[in-house]
Amino acid sequence: MTKRRNPFFGRRAVLATMHGKEQAIAPVFLATLNVIVAPAEGVDTDALGTFSGETPRRGTVLETAVAKARLGMERARLPFGIASEGSFGPHPLFPIIPAGFELMAFVDDERGTTVHESLVIDETNFAHIETSRMEPITQFLAQVGFPSHGLIVRPNVGDIETALVKGIVNFPDLQSAIQAAAALSDDGCARVDTDMRAHLNPTRMKSLTTLAMQLADRLSRFCPSCAAPGWGRVKVIRGLPCEMCETATEWVLSEVFGCAACTHQDERSRADGLIHTGPANCPACNP
Repeated sequence: MTKRRNPFFGRRAVLATMHGKEQAIAPVFLATLNVIVAPAEGVDTDALGTFSGETPRRGTVLETAVAKARLGMERARLPFGIASEGSFGPHPLFPIIPAGFELMAFVDDERGTTVHESLVIDETNFAHIETSRMEPITQFLAQVGFPSHGLIVRPNVGDIETALVKGIVNFPDLQSAIQAAAALSDDGCARVDTDMRAHLNPTRMKSLTTLAMQLADRLSRFCPSCAAPGWGRVKVIRGLPCEMCETATEWVLSEVFGCAACTHQDERSRADGLIHTGPANCPACNP
């Protein structure tokens, strides 16, 4: 049987980024699909939202990623575009610890499809602290990986843009920014945040490489019905029963795989073969 040739093989795709994400994404797509990925020239992705908050994101994570990809496609006049969007906050399962959510989309105008993959990130340096002096945040700086990971400083209360400084990667600049922000803040404190932009956050860049591998792998898989590329998991069905009382739990029972180009779907049992979960995860046995 002749192996099916991927329609993206040897093609070019544009990546909409201002923050060096091609370092994480381009090598993966070249190795997996032989797709040449290059960043778009002159595209302002910050217009669609910034981590520092001065420009809020208006749409969902997926909508914003697709909008970014289309900005690049229009600029480069290419039918294939890639973009990613991330958000950071409390972990969805363990709210006391921080986590990240990354989504990466591949927009294909030749087939009229969008294929995307997402990733919940447990390993993140996402954090902030409020301070009026340099000394109290020594432990915080070590925790977030400064200066290899950048920081953002702003006034803690009031107009954040009056003394907002991004991309701080050395101690003198950090000290100056804290002093300036604290002096303008209504409470006399500066807020110091991790800079989550990819080019200033090696931890996040590592996650983008992992996500690029997921997306490239999915684009290498074909729909068993229409043969379009991009076959992969589209949702999960929860309700794995408790081994003690058979009550449905929040654990995943099965996975649904689907196509981006047609309506074909296939529900599959868990890949690990698990058919029950323990009573510790059961809302009846462990309310």
